[in-house]
Amino acid sequence: MTRLDSLELYSAAIAMCDQVVGAVERARDVRGLPDASLINNVVVAGMGTSGLAGDLLQAVAGPLASVPVHVVKTYECPAFVGSSTLFIAVSYSGNTEETVACAIAARAAGAHIVVVAAGGALQALAAQWDAPFGKVDASLPSARSALGALAIPPIAVLDEIGLMPGARRGIRAVVDQLRLRRDECMASDGGPAALLARRIGRTIPILHGGEPLGAVAALRWKTQINENAKCPAFVAVQPDLCHNELVGWGQHGDATRQLMTLVALRHSGEHMQTRRRFDFTAEALREVYSDVIEVAGEGDGLLAEFFDLAFLGDLVSLHLAFNEGLDPGPSPIVDSLKATLSPRPS
Repeated sequence: MTRLDSLELYSAAIAMCDQVVGAVERARDVRGLPDASLINNVVVAGMGTSGLAGDLLQAVAGPLASVPVHVVKTYECPAFVGSSTLFIAVSYSGNTEETVACAIAARAAGAHIVVVAAGGALQALAAQWDAPFGKVDASLPSARSALGALAIPPIAVLDEIGLMPGARRGIRAVVDQLRLRRDECMASDGGPAALLARRIGRTIPILHGGEPLGAVAALRWKTQINENAKCPAFVAVQPDLCHNELVGWGQHGDATRQLMTLVALRHSGEHMQTRRRFDFTAEALREVYSDVIEVAGEGDGLLAEFFDLAFLGDLVSLHLAFNEGLDPGPSPIVDSLKATLSPRPS
């Protein structure tokens, strides 16, 4: 692992608990947040792991927040953004072009801006606008390894303003669960993450998650497998998949059972009928997959369960890479894309 891991992504992944603790401490330094009475809606803009931070906030805000949360993963700012909007721009580098463009548009629309970044253009804009700025640990090896550092600040911001009371308790439970899971996965055999990676093997993971939280966990598994293991992976969401994708496995079972593994990511907040749909789907499709694996998030509360699933997924993706003798760090195709897109046309 040490020989293959040029960016030391495994060390960063295993230390997710420390990221969360550090993010909470840094969030205490954010100044100038607006009063809750001024906010009617929240928009989180971000791409990749930063966008996932928005997805997570939207998922956990449902039962707690007093205002709706919307996630933007594009250049354009929604038309409803205005003076009653809390706009949180999240970018590890601070230079993500989609997020920078959207933040500038939100500022022009009169939104209350909060920036979460390690530096870059967004930090400079926050200073120019005198906007609250949440500093992200810049020592992490990549944005994909910074989930704890990026996802916690927006949650802490809403808690601090008073729009999502109780979030701090949930974050403490995250820390407790990540410590427990870290110890399991640092066993000499790699623990549950290494076992899951061996079961998936060289098949293509099809990840099922239940709305809302499991869907975010499934997306995290997919993107980490894509980036770290350099492997395709696909996501479908319960209960919607029962209205379409479920039917699509009626053919080609002789091929799919050689190529694909179903991984169902479960959490305690699933609707009772969604649980029944998971059970039916697993049984109905068992013959068309190489394997059917169920992974249940553990911890005190949904936020802890999500981070437990995300932590396992990060380590699974790394073990998948190591098992194939791959360095999980470099992403040359992304570097090529960035070179192609820069400079932007006038």
